[in-house]
Amino acid sequence: MQNGNGVKDRYELTLTTESQQAADHYVDALDMFIAQTYGVEQEFGRAVEADEGMAVAHAALGLLQLYRSAPEEAKKSAERAQALAVHATKRERQQVEAISLMINGQNDKAYRLIQEHLKEFPRDILMVRLASRVLILGCSGAGVANFPEELLAMVKPLASDYGDDWAFLGQYAFAHHETGQFADALIYAERSLEQRPDNANASHSVAHVFFETGDPDGGSDFLGDWLDGYDRRGPFNVHLSWHQALFQLATGRPENAVSLYEDHIRPTVMKKNLGSLQDAASLMWRMKIYGDGEPEESWNEVLEIARPAAEKPGPAFRDAHAALAFAAGGHTEEMGKLISGLDAMAGEGNALSREVMLPLAKGIEAFADESYDDAADNLDGLVDQLSRIGGSHAQREVFEDTILESYIRSGRFDKAQELLNTRLKRRTSVRDEVWLGRTMGAAAD
Repeated sequence: MQNGNGVKDRYELTLTTESQQAADHYVDALDMFIAQTYGVEQEFGRAVEADEGMAVAHAALGLLQLYRSAPEEAKKSAERAQALAVHATKRERQQVEAISLMINGQNDKAYRLIQEHLKEFPRDILMVRLASRVLILGCSGAGVANFPEELLAMVKPLASDYGDDWAFLGQYAFAHHETGQFADALIYAERSLEQRPDNANASHSVAHVFFETGDPDGGSDFLGDWLDGYDRRGPFNVHLSWHQALFQLATGRPENAVSLYEDHIRPTVMKKNLGSLQDAASLMWRMKIYGDGEPEESWNEVLEIARPAAEKPGPAFRDAHAALAFAAGGHTEEMGKLISGLDAMAGEGNALSREVMLPLAKGIEAFADESYDDAADNLDGLVDQLSRIGGSHAQREVFEDTILESYIRSGRFDKAQELLNTRLKRRTSVRDEVWLGRTMGAAAD
């Protein structure tokens, strides 16, 4: 397949296809992918049907297959894309390579390639999106200790290349709220939504701003209205429902959080994807440690999607949430395998496993066993290291809460107060204020 004669995407980047129909489907699908709307995989499939030789369409299909937890399908699509990419442009070849690396679990290499790629092709919006995804899903090795700052440093120089483009603004908003620039994040997200109201990526950032600024009522109102118009089959329905459930917990309505779990998050209700484990496990674990009463019968369902972490530990963000599922569900065999695997990785020189993941998993196990001194011993000092496992701050806060609760239950009230005061300087929180009063009262006894 030779490069098409003037066939380009909406960023004026060449697409290697002779079919305008394939290009049109691809461009529409790319917008749907950035906006996280329903039907994106089908639309990429239509691009392939229109031109079986379109490498980037096969790669994008593989990415979507990876996200819906179909790794073997994803690998086949990646292999097909790589075979076809020999006739494509340099930009397309590198895009295919980065996606193939992600599909094959080599996030570190994918990230380095994306960094270099965006210096040469700053308007490759798919690679901008993948930059945040690969960091959120977590790199191995030593992890990326300051990944929010690193993400912002990567995308900030690209802003002039995109101007007021809605797709970039949604990504830009995420990088800003993760670095504490909430007013700017809200501006960028709202500008994106003004142009494309169905952009779940931008609404996601708005939800994060409400979360990080301690306004669960405002967040609940915003997401409630926005989700009413969002197709529940859309790829962000589960995760945005998770955000809504957090708002319900923060406003003292755990029964609403349970309803959201049962109807929109529970793995047996919604199609499985890469986010299913963290959304289900972290919500139920929060309810467990907050005393809100998690739906315990669902832990066995979460076990099914957590089990691969026991068989072969690897992605830190996945493994950290698998530890929650194993510990809370009483799955001692799987927890033992996970810890043994992390120990082996640490022994082989994996700094992230040695310094963060192994003590985190051991601490979670001890916490579930009500061995709070052991939990606090293992978890102490990890708060400032949690960004290395990936995920947004809102997602990592479940581990921060576990550290905090282990301090309180082990009688280490000074450490609990220090952490709570740090958090309350950042944003208001009724739960943190209750926790602080609890620690101060206990310390005075």
